[in-house]
Amino acid sequence: MCVEETMRKVLLLVLISLMLLGVPLPAEGQKPTKGKRNASDTLNPRTFKGRRTEPNSTELNLTALLPGLEVTEHVTEFTRGVISTHLIPAAYIIAIIIGIPANGIILWTVSAKTKAFSTAVLYCSLAVSDLLFLLTLVFKVHYHLNGNDWVFGEAACRVVTACFYGNAYCSIHTLMCIAIKRYMAIVHPFTYKSLPKHPCTICCSLAVWAIFIIAMVPELLIKQTYSLLQPKVTTCHDVLPLDNPSHSFLINYKMALTFLGFAPAFLVTVFTYGSILRELGRSDSDWLHYIKASTLVLVIFSVCFMPSSVIHFAHYVQLYSSGQDHFYMYYSLAVCLCGLHSCLDPFLFALMSKTTRSKRTFMSYRGKHISIST
Repeated sequence: MCVEETMRKVLLLVLISLMLLGVPLPAEGQKPTKGKRNASDTLNPRTFKGRRTEPNSTELNLTALLPGLEVTEHVTEFTRGVISTHLIPAAYIIAIIIGIPANGIILWTVSAKTKAFSTAVLYCSLAVSDLLFLLTLVFKVHYHLNGNDWVFGEAACRVVTACFYGNAYCSIHTLMCIAIKRYMAIVHPFTYKSLPKHPCTICCSLAVWAIFIIAMVPELLIKQTYSLLQPKVTTCHDVLPLDNPSHSFLINYKMALTFLGFAPAFLVTVFTYGSILRELGRSDSDWLHYIKASTLVLVIFSVCFMPSSVIHFAHYVQLYSSGQDHFYMYYSLAVCLCGLHSCLDPFLFALMSKTTRSKRTFMSYRGKHISIST
């Protein structure tokens, strides 16, 4: 009897153990989950939400090389929608058709005919930055027209992403350098005349490029291409799993980059051109071309750069605070306006060159005439 009773107890313990092994136990203080996973259970990407999932047999060909991510319904609708596959690439195509020839002409004109060295360096830097930005749009046009399906590989995606953001910020800060140069020439002409313009201009241009090349290194190091199970496409940079340790730093990094890449340059540019316009208002000379050029710079910042920068920053704040990603759709539209800056920059050079030809002297408040090259 004792043996039989002992065997029964052992069998009972074995059965209980087997049952427990098949049931996942919740962590201490955590309620057990029931039913299907909702949208808040997904992994947070850099842009839209996605979560890792195991593909079935019909999806193995798609995800054999790339990790599969599952996204929410609104991301699927946006990926397949008219805005993403028609409107955005159409805006990029317009920017490419206008911007590449215009910046090419400006680059040739500045390097061949502009006598002022500091002016040539800054505008060559701006034209090169715009051309590189426009070249990235060529790849992005194909990407969007192809249904947001990237076919150029992981390495190309990393380079295009880094060039896209890096050259946009380079353009912003090169425009800021031009604004500071003209502010010094108009508002502080005597100080401007005493400055070593060639070394200062070269150092400023190299510093802008160096800072944003370094800032773009994270974009080159992390994986950017991920396949989606629905729709069956491979995205470039649009869906990234931030739960992954290799991507978890991106929200804080992008928040800092978006804020520092735009806000300081915008404030400096507004201050400098505001001071320039106020100073020119006190002069009896005809500074109409200069006023037009100053206004165009403020338009470029306010219309092209501000919407995308503000919405981009708000997108990361929303991701950080609530994990939601709806702002990214609005940001994608605002980037279309951002691309127009590469079309307006050549017109800025044309206006600035008129001011240089028409006015080469400045009368200070002391009544002295000095020659300036702005």
